[in-house]
Amino acid sequence: MTKVAIVGTGRVGQSIGKGLAGKEEVRFGSRDPSKAKLPSGMEAMPQREAVAWADVVVVAVPYPALKETVRSIGAAAFHGKVVVDATNVISPSMELAVGLTTSGAEELAKLVPEAKVVKAFNYVFAPNMSTGHVHGEALTLLVAGNDPQAKQVVMDLGREIGFDPVDAGPLANARYMEPLAMHIIKMGLGMKMGTDIGFRLVRGPPAGPSKP
Repeated sequence: MTKVAIVGTGRVGQSIGKGLAGKEEVRFGSRDPSKAKLPSGMEAMPQREAVAWADVVVVAVPYPALKETVRSIGAAAFHGKVVVDATNVISPSMELAVGLTTSGAEELAKLVPEAKVVKAFNYVFAPNMSTGHVHGEALTLLVAGNDPQAKQVVMDLGREIGFDPVDAGPLANARYMEPLAMHIIKMGLGMKMGTDIGFRLVRGPPAGPSKP
C-alpha cells in the first residue's frame, strides 16, 4: 500500500483522506495533532513526521499558509517524495493570487526542489473529492507534473477514489488548471449553482496525423 500523508486537516484534506481510506495507508500532518478534528479512524501526527513517513504528500493547506507550512516542515523532508499540490491559489479577496507566467504549483516546486511536484484535485469542490463523482458521473482529474512516474502515481490514486484521471502535461500547465478552481467557485457559489457540480473531459477517437 502507498503511504499517503495529507498536510492539512480541513475539508479538502479530509475528503481526499476519506476517498483513500481502506485503499492506501493515510495519515494527516497537523500543526497541533491534539487539536485536529478528524473522523473516527483517521490519525494525525506532527507535519514533519507525517511527511517523513510518507511516499506521497498531499498539500492541502490554504494558499496563504503554504510557504510557511513548507518552511516549518523543512524542504529536506520532502526529498524524493511525490508532492501533490491540491491548493487553490486564491487570495484573501477571493481572486487569483498567481498567474500567467507561473503557478502556485511551480512556486511550490521551487520551495521543495528535490521533490516531484504534481498538481491535482484543486478545482474539485471538497464534498466531491471523496468519491470523484457527481450525480453518478466520474469527474475528470487533471494531473500535471514534470515526472511521468509521479504523475502516474497520482493518477492511480485518483482512479482509486473514483475520478477519471487525465495526464494534463507538464507542471507549467498548472497555470491553466488553477484558474479552473476560481471559475467553478464563481459558478458554484457566486452564481448559486451549488457545490454539486464538476468538470468532465469528453473524449473522442484519437486524432490522426495532421495533414501537410
